[in-house]
Amino acid sequence: MTKITPKPFITKLRMHLQQRINAFVKLGDFLGEFSNESIHIKNNVEQNGLFVDGFKHQIKLAEEHNGWFTKDNILFALKGWSDLLTETLLNTWLKPYKIDLTKPKKVAVIMAGNIPLVGFHDFLSALVCGHDVIVKQSSNDKHLLPYLAKYLEYIEPGFKGKIHFTEEKLEGFDAVIATGSNNTARYFEYYFRNKPAIIRKNRNSVAVLQGNESETDLKNLSEDIFRYYGLGCRNVSKLFVPQNYNFNAFFEAMYHWHPIIDKLKYANNYDYNKAVYLMSGFDMLENGFLMIKEDESFASPIATVFYEHYDSLNDLKDTKFNVLFLTDLWKKKSLLEKPKNPNFGIMPIT
Repeated sequence: MTKITPKPFITKLRMHLQQRINAFVKLGDFLGEFSNESIHIKNNVEQNGLFVDGFKHQIKLAEEHNGWFTKDNILFALKGWSDLLTETLLNTWLKPYKIDLTKPKKVAVIMAGNIPLVGFHDFLSALVCGHDVIVKQSSNDKHLLPYLAKYLEYIEPGFKGKIHFTEEKLEGFDAVIATGSNNTARYFEYYFRNKPAIIRKNRNSVAVLQGNESETDLKNLSEDIFRYYGLGCRNVSKLFVPQNYNFNAFFEAMYHWHPIIDKLKYANNYDYNKAVYLMSGFDMLENGFLMIKEDESFASPIATVFYEHYDSLNDLKDTKFNVLFLTDLWKKKSLLEKPKNPNFGIMPIT
């Protein structure tokens, strides 16, 4: 009688939540070597020898491919995520949710490309919850994330087979997170009408000034105006100011950003928009690298900030939108701790 030896039963165990958190913490340590000032190699970061030089090359490719992605802005984005990808912050963020009880799904993520790694939060959210992710990147931002995905797969093999990038038609997914313009959102809503979906449209941020802001307050505002050349949805594109507001202190606080006019793409937009305003007879104020124009619109062109007067804060709350004073959150700027109020994009200065 021939003895039959059964084949060993092999199963792929699902990663525990803490394993996924640990992997992103290691990714945060890796990104921490790429600060917004320079690149510092640390000996205690896992797999440095394999990935640092390659990621330097990807940063160079991203900068060459997209003129808005300067090295300074790329490193700023990397530094921001390295500060957020800590065990403490990740655990605090995820604590309210019973994630390991969630059935894994395939989540398609359609990413914008306006600022470096703008879709990373969606990528992180899907993976840390244990889902597979199918990423469709913008052609404007296609070099950084695939390389970071390789790093994740290397330090945590459990991620292998869970991260997919595609340039083709999305297929075989259970849910979708899509970011685009108001126009593309209409197509997304129709195309994904039978799937659970988060679809983001155009968003803009405004600042409410009261005339008693300190120099530090206004310099903080300048960061929200100029960082990433104003291309982010969290960049302030509109000011609400009291009647008879004096812009002198505002322009003085903006001045340390004057080297931005040396960047060719920004300068071209500044010259073009200035010419349009002058030929159209619009009134505006400008300082050689920034224009402010009275306008009821929220989305302003590059190198321009719109402003509008208000009579009282109460009137502003009643007639424009629900002004949300988020002094503490605004200063903290944590992408991982979003308040429940949907008006988080509004960042007044108080």
